[in-house]
Amino acid sequence: MKRQLARWRLKNPAFAYLLEHDDSELVSVDCETTSLNVKEAELLSIGAVKIRGQRILSSESFYVLVKPERRPEADSVKIHGLRPRDVSDGLSPQEAVAQLLAFIGGRPLVGYYLEYDVAVLNKYVRELAGIGLPNRQIEISGRFYDYKLRQQPDSNVDLRMATLNEELGIPALPRHDALNDAITAGMMYLALKKRGFG
Repeated sequence: MKRQLARWRLKNPAFAYLLEHDDSELVSVDCETTSLNVKEAELLSIGAVKIRGQRILSSESFYVLVKPERRPEADSVKIHGLRPRDVSDGLSPQEAVAQLLAFIGGRPLVGYYLEYDVAVLNKYVRELAGIGLPNRQIEISGRFYDYKLRQQPDSNVDLRMATLNEELGIPALPRHDALNDAITAGMMYLALKKRGFG
């Protein structure tokens, strides 16, 4: 029903491929932005990588820098390291998101706090296609929470990325890089899948 409604709302038939469900692969995705407030946030970079079976296909990855309308502020630069000059030659948000959509297709999405990334992306996806991302979403922090509660009911679960890396035996890649964070989320997904939480 949800896909039928999305098909009806689709304003640009060029994006109809988003509605073609494809479970043969997953796509882990991450965005770096100017703010943690979805309404204010502008894209600075997008990283994504495909997952097929038990493998992360790093040779089939996606990474773009995005030129925001407003210069990144010093506070956000401290987090992701993307200075105004780093993104000055980036793609427009619309072009970057259109390329990402072609990379994703109808595949399910994987991510760490994916809801935020999807909310920011949807500001542009709706402008391009008339619909939000219709892709099934797999939230890593939720899967990890369920995994920990199965081990220790009534425990407090630390959902920081560093904790998930340590608990799941994932190598720590440099953080706040969209592609590295997408790869890390993909590794977490596979580690949880091996534990029965995929």
